[in-house]
Amino acid sequence: MLGLKLATDPRWVNIVESNIEEILTDHAWCEQKAASNAISIVTYNSEIEELVTEMLEIAREELEHFQMVHNIIKQRGLTLGRERKDHYVNVLFKFMKKDGSRRDALCDRLLFSAMIEARSCERFKVLSENIKDEELAKFYRDLMISEAGHYTTFLGFARKYQDNIDVDKRWKEWIEYEGSIITNYGKNETVHG
Repeated sequence: MLGLKLATDPRWVNIVESNIEEILTDHAWCEQKAASNAISIVTYNSEIEELVTEMLEIAREELEHFQMVHNIIKQRGLTLGRERKDHYVNVLFKFMKKDGSRRDALCDRLLFSAMIEARSCERFKVLSENIKDEELAKFYRDLMISEAGHYTTFLGFARKYQDNIDVDKRWKEWIEYEGSIITNYGKNETVHG
């Protein structure tokens, strides 16, 4: 369904299990950034009522996920560390087109968002199927379903609100680009690392 070029090596979970506090902290901040991204889409496209309504719902869900991760951190006697840079997302951001109409920019922002959700969904699936911690396996299985919903929402809105972009062609470009950079990741105990 996601169409990603390269699947995450399940051995990545061994790295994650070596530092659960780090993956949970990184994950919490990923959820916060996802909420901020949805709010940014609202800020720049406030005239599109349907989009605003759905992005506010996504932002609320992402903040709920942040709270859920934070609760797990507290329950385990761990500490929410400082925000981490997400190098994967920063490299993806550079691929986003900055020219064209406002609608073209919106379309590419939505595809950028869909790409992040697709990879997050895939990583959560790998975690849910391979992590030994049963509580975290169930948690990541549930979040995988939510991320898949966000992915399809972003992709659907990109198709709906494009002006002059062949969304299927541009999505294939995103898939190819992500496939070319993901080989640099999967080596750290972070969601996208």
